[in-house]
Amino acid sequence: MSDAKVTLDDAQGVDTAKTLAADVLGRAATPTFRDELIDAGLLIPMGVDGLYGRSEVFESVVEGINNLVTRRGADQKAEVMRFPPAMNRTDFEDSEYLKSFPNLAGTIHSFCGGDREHHRLLKCLDEGEDWMENQKPTRAVLTPAACYPCYPVVAKRGPLPEEGRTIDVFSYCFRHEPSLDPARMQMFRMREYVRMGTPEQIVEFRAMWIERGKALIETLQLPHWIDLANDPFFGRGGKIVADSQRAQELKFELLIPIESEEKPTACLSFNYHMDHFGELWKFHTADGAVAHTGCVGFGMERTTLAMFRHHGLDVTQWPAGVREALWGQQ
Repeated sequence: MSDAKVTLDDAQGVDTAKTLAADVLGRAATPTFRDELIDAGLLIPMGVDGLYGRSEVFESVVEGINNLVTRRGADQKAEVMRFPPAMNRTDFEDSEYLKSFPNLAGTIHSFCGGDREHHRLLKCLDEGEDWMENQKPTRAVLTPAACYPCYPVVAKRGPLPEEGRTIDVFSYCFRHEPSLDPARMQMFRMREYVRMGTPEQIVEFRAMWIERGKALIETLQLPHWIDLANDPFFGRGGKIVADSQRAQELKFELLIPIESEEKPTACLSFNYHMDHFGELWKFHTADGAVAHTGCVGFGMERTTLAMFRHHGLDVTQWPAGVREALWGQQ
């Protein structure tokens, strides 16, 4: 009988253990921001981390932000270029993207076999085996940054006009970095204004857009700050290149907390490429010097996610000023 007795201390210990277990389970079961977006139907999971469909409501916010960017850049007299989310493989190779970010690149492969290879492919599908044997690289690759296709296009036109050139680009982009963080999508949209000209023209352009970018985000009533940044260069030499980029203050980002306060997300970027692309594609200013380039990039999905994070998942409850800025309605 004595072996079956449970003391008060034992009972309290069991209760404490149950409470701790419940706390742990509760924390594990707490929905993430991604879960909330999916449950609300704003994002549609596709079975691959970082790949989503978007709802009508989500797209209405993207469109509203895009229109706001257009209004803020109306005085730029920019030439509009719209490209598909793929680019010429030769231009991609010329960009030297693979030297810096091979881990992020996405290639496009296609079936290049005959009847025998097709029969083998069907057999692999039936038996659940790898069917990629006869998939070969095509002449197209997925676009890693919206501005990349415009440089070779402009270069073929000859020297820039004296006032330089500004291009308005908007495209889906791909970067292979699977993540459960909804702000790190593998396919996402970038709206950019790309400036080509003299160093002075690029520096002036970037300074102007840093102020305009901050004003735009303030209109959307989002918390934010500007910080010096660097691109995620790959490999052993990547840190040296990144340190150089920061030392020369070539890249700034506008950061907004989305997934966490401790690691805010870059939603806008302000970049000065110096003469990198001018040298690669051999385009020049009116006086014959190698052209410098820079760009301001708006992460459309990231900025939209920031809106849902800070204003809530029900757009009808967003602040009147925000709804007015996006859709002209209160």
